[in-house]
Amino acid sequence: MRRIAITGLGTVNALGPDVATCWPAFLAGENGVGLITQFDTKDSPIKIGASVKWDPTEQFDPPEFRKLDPFTMFALKSTEEALSDAGLDLASESEEQRERFGCIIGTGIGGITGIEEQGGVMRERGPRRVSPHFIPRIMANAVSGQVAIRFGLLGTTFTTSSACASSAHAIAMAFNSIRSGETDLVITGGAESATTPLAVAGFASAKALSKREDPSLASRPFDAERDGFVMGEGAGILVFEELERAKARGARIYGEMKGYGSTDDAHHITAPKEDGSGPARAFKIALKQAGLDTTDIDYINAHGTSTKFNDAIETTAIKRCFGDYAKSLAISSSKSMIGHLLGGSSAVELVVSALSVFHDQVHPTRNLENPDPHCDLDYVPREARDLKLRNVLSNSLGFGGHNVSICIGKHE
Repeated sequence: MRRIAITGLGTVNALGPDVATCWPAFLAGENGVGLITQFDTKDSPIKIGASVKWDPTEQFDPPEFRKLDPFTMFALKSTEEALSDAGLDLASESEEQRERFGCIIGTGIGGITGIEEQGGVMRERGPRRVSPHFIPRIMANAVSGQVAIRFGLLGTTFTTSSACASSAHAIAMAFNSIRSGETDLVITGGAESATTPLAVAGFASAKALSKREDPSLASRPFDAERDGFVMGEGAGILVFEELERAKARGARIYGEMKGYGSTDDAHHITAPKEDGSGPARAFKIALKQAGLDTTDIDYINAHGTSTKFNDAIETTAIKRCFGDYAKSLAISSSKSMIGHLLGGSSAVELVVSALSVFHDQVHPTRNLENPDPHCDLDYVPREARDLKLRNVLSNSLGFGGHNVSICIGKHE
């Protein structure tokens, strides 16, 4: 089987507009949560969110800005960073070679900003005033299509959508595409921008969001006082390359993707199955595909949403898979700092996991002050940790019962 190298990373999220800014902030356990600024929250039950502090108008001129939803702009920016980080100039590649370059990106909700905006235009001004850019702006596959257009990717290109597991499924498909010989390089990851009045109201009605008033204390995975997740936004993009191609051009290799597991609870559209059997099977499949034993894993970047059921059930699933060795694992949640990016969360968390593998450092879980008795593993509270990492798992558990676990390891 062909091996897959991770050679480029890009992100924009609540901790910053690029990897160079975000990585030290993750290690420091900084807070990315603040007051929602995208809309007037006077009538909203939720006032806080983990919003991106980057102005897209700095990169996109007005005509282009009107054609793109924020989730697509986040992905385009992060792709540009990831390609630069990988030392790639795709414009210099031949058309024949670019036919073997693909783009697989996930999003859970897609262009909901445009849907709400143009819905308001139609109600107030009538159907003739709806923008001709409405459909190509809001469709979920706009993100992969626009990235392919911008960077000349002629190979397999599509979008995956499976709620919070969307970008994990995209990454898994990118892995399969290169491993099977279909492509040599794939731009993969995910993006989301759903901090809108309707989306926030919907999640609030489902009692999924934290109602804390202090933004800095709201996202607290595995803590006994957690009361819901914080809406985040942004993108994470990775460059996947066939290993021999990456080595031949002297690329820096952050790590290798070694396998993944994908299962479903087949239980409830929003609630995870309480015995943790679905995620546990995903972990085991990922290990089997990677050719690893449980004791070969040193760290887990948890789904860790800060919701009552998810954190306890993910802990149960880890114990089901790893047995007594679960207590030897370092585990932390990126969402404690950047909130929950929904379909984009898996991608940002894999960017973070790749940095952890490359630098042998794991970030802390922020706000873990009073651990839930049901969450009794090592969640790296308070401070980052230097840790020799061989292999790590990055977990995603989405509405619909979708469970995905991605295994990456150090390139030797």
